[in-house]
Amino acid sequence: LEADGLGGFASGTATGARTRRYHALFLCGENGPVGRRVLVNGFDAVVKTPRGDFPISSQHYTPGVISPDGASRICEFTTDPWPCWVFDLGDGIAITQEIFVPRGMQVAVVVWRVRGERRGLRLQVRPFLSGRDYHSMHHENGGFDFSHGTNQNRITWKPYGEPTTIHSLANAAYTHAPAWYRNFEYAEERSRGLDCVEDLASPGILTWDLSHGDAFWVLARPSALESWSQNSPEFVSLVEQLSADEKLRRAALGSPLDRAAEAYLIRRGVGWTIAAGYPWFTDWGRDTFIALRGLCLSTGRLEMARDILLSWTGAISQGMLPNRFPDQGETPEFNSVDASLWFVVAVHDFTEAASAAKFPLSKSNREQLVATTELILAGYAEGTRHGIRSTADGLLACGEPGVQLTWMDAKVGDWVVTPRTGKPVEIQALWLNALWIGIRFGATRWQDTLDRGLTAFEHRFWNEDAGCLYDVVDVDHAPGRLDAAIRPNQIFAVGGLPFQIVQGERARRIVATVEDQLLTPLGLRSLSPRDPAYRASYNGGVWERDGAYHQGTVWPWLIGAFVEAWLRVSTKTPKSACAEAERRFLEPFLDHLDTAGIGHVSEITDAEYPHSPKGCPWQAWSVGELLRARSLVSSIPLPVPPVSASPKTKISGKRIEKLPLA
Repeated sequence: LEADGLGGFASGTATGARTRRYHALFLCGENGPVGRRVLVNGFDAVVKTPRGDFPISSQHYTPGVISPDGASRICEFTTDPWPCWVFDLGDGIAITQEIFVPRGMQVAVVVWRVRGERRGLRLQVRPFLSGRDYHSMHHENGGFDFSHGTNQNRITWKPYGEPTTIHSLANAAYTHAPAWYRNFEYAEERSRGLDCVEDLASPGILTWDLSHGDAFWVLARPSALESWSQNSPEFVSLVEQLSADEKLRRAALGSPLDRAAEAYLIRRGVGWTIAAGYPWFTDWGRDTFIALRGLCLSTGRLEMARDILLSWTGAISQGMLPNRFPDQGETPEFNSVDASLWFVVAVHDFTEAASAAKFPLSKSNREQLVATTELILAGYAEGTRHGIRSTADGLLACGEPGVQLTWMDAKVGDWVVTPRTGKPVEIQALWLNALWIGIRFGATRWQDTLDRGLTAFEHRFWNEDAGCLYDVVDVDHAPGRLDAAIRPNQIFAVGGLPFQIVQGERARRIVATVEDQLLTPLGLRSLSPRDPAYRASYNGGVWERDGAYHQGTVWPWLIGAFVEAWLRVSTKTPKSACAEAERRFLEPFLDHLDTAGIGHVSEITDAEYPHSPKGCPWQAWSVGELLRARSLVSSIPLPVPPVSASPKTKISGKRIEKLPLA
C-alpha cells in the first residue's frame, strides 16, 4: 500500500500481478476518500536487449493464464522505504523497479534503474487505463477516449472527460497505439464470489533508451503539476529530489508500524479524517474514534486528533454521531450505538494527552468537544433512535428488529447475524465510562445515573458459573433474559477504556477466561470455540459470507483492550508485566506484518491455526490498537488525577471502586 494522504492510493502484490479490482498504480479521491477513481490500473513492461526481450511484469487473464510472467525474474523484493523489485536478466544485468506515492500529492512515481551493462537496453511500457469508480469493473466500450494531448515530455489522457484527466510525464518517447486488453482476472475477487473479469484500455507505448540513463515516469492529476518542469533533464532532477525528500520524511517517522499509521490519516476538505481501511473502506465513525487513540495519540499527532474530533461535532443528531461520515447529497447513517460513546472516550483521551504534552488546546475548541459530549449523554439518557435509551437501573438499552447497532454488525441480506438487542456488555462499559467522563468535564448531574449503572452492572452481568460476564442482559428487551455466550466484549469492563468497571478477583477471572478461550496470536476470537454456534460456523474455514464474521473469527483490534486488561490485573511488577505482555501478546504480530497487507495489520483472521488473514488487509483500528498496546507496554502511565464523586462511588486513577453505602 502506498497512500497519498489525500484519499488516493496505489496498491498491488509482491509478484506485481493484480489480484483485486482495487489494485492500481494511480487511484485518486476527489475529497478525501470520496469519489475515488482508478485512473491507471497498471502496465506491461518489457526490457529489450541484444539477447532478446525480457518481460518484467505479470498479468493474470482468464482462464488461468499468466502472460507475461515477469514475476519469474524477481530476485529481490522489499517495501522499505517503498516497494522495490529487482529483476534478473542474466549476464550480470538486473533492472530495479521502484513505485512510490509522495505524501500530500496526487502523484505516483515509477523508476527503473539498470544494474550492470546498460548498452543496447531499451524499456517499453504499455499503461492500462480505465477511469472507473474504484468499486466497479471496466469493460470494453465505444465511449472510451483514446486521444491524447502532448506538451514536450507530458502526455495527457482523458478517458471519460475532465474528471478522469491523467498527466503522464516521462523522459521517454511516446507512440500512440490504442488497444483493448481483455479478460484480466482478479483472483481475490473470484474468491469473494464477486465479478472478477475486467477489460482495460491502453492508449500507447512509452519507450526509454536505458543506455543513456535510468527511466522515470510520473503520473499526476492536474492539481499536482504546478511545480513540474517539462524539460527532461530538469524533470529527472525533480524526481530524484522528490525521491530523496520522501525517503528522509519516511525515515523520520520511525518504525514500519509508525509509518503504517500515517496511511490512514488523510485530508478531507480543510481538515483531517481517518480511513477505516484499505482498499474499500472510507471514513467511519466507530472505526475513527477507536483508531484515533493509537494512530494519533500514541504517535503524538495531537493536532490531527483535535481536527478529526472537531470535524465530527457538527454531525451530531439526537445525541448520535453517524457511523458513516455524511457525504454531499447522501443521508448520514445513524446505525451505531457505540460510535458516539467511542467519540466521548476519544475526547477524554485526547484532552488528557493534550494536557500531559502541554498542547495548546483553545478554550473554544475544548468547549466544543465538551458540549458535544454533553449532547451525546443527554440524547442517550432521554432516548434516541433504534431503542437507544437509559433505563431505570442506569444502564443503556438498545436495539430493534432488523438493525445491527454494535461493532458486531454483520448482516446478510435482512438477516442480522449477531443482533445483541438489549443491554450488551461493552455498551454498558462505554456508557458508564462516558458518564464518568461527563462528570469529569463538570456535568455532575450524571452522578446518580453512574451510581445506579455501576450497581446494576455489578449485580446483573456477573456469571459465577462461567467466571466471566454475560454478553447481553435483558436480551430482546425481555427483563432477566441472559446471553451467556463467551465473547470478547466483556474485556472492555476491565481494559480498553479509560476507567476500569470491574476489578479485583472478578477482573482477574474475566481476563483468565478470555485468555483461555478467546486469545490467539493475532487477537481475540469473537466467540468461544466451545460454543455450538462457533462449531456450526467454523466448518472447514467457512466465514463471513455464511454469517460467521462474529461467530469465532479473530479480530486483531481487540488486542489493545486485552493487553490493557491483562496489565491491570497482573500481580507482577509493572516493568516485568510490560515485558511479558510485549513478548507474549505483541511480538506474534511482527510476523503478520509481512503476511497480508505488508507492514500493516488485517481486519480479521481465521479462528483456527494458522489464523490466515481475511477481510480488509490494511485496517486502521487494527494498526491503531497495536500501536496503543505497544505504548502501554513501553511505558508505565501515570495515574489519572482523582475527581469528585458521590459518597457511593470512589473514583480514583483508572479504577472505579464501589464502597458500601454509608
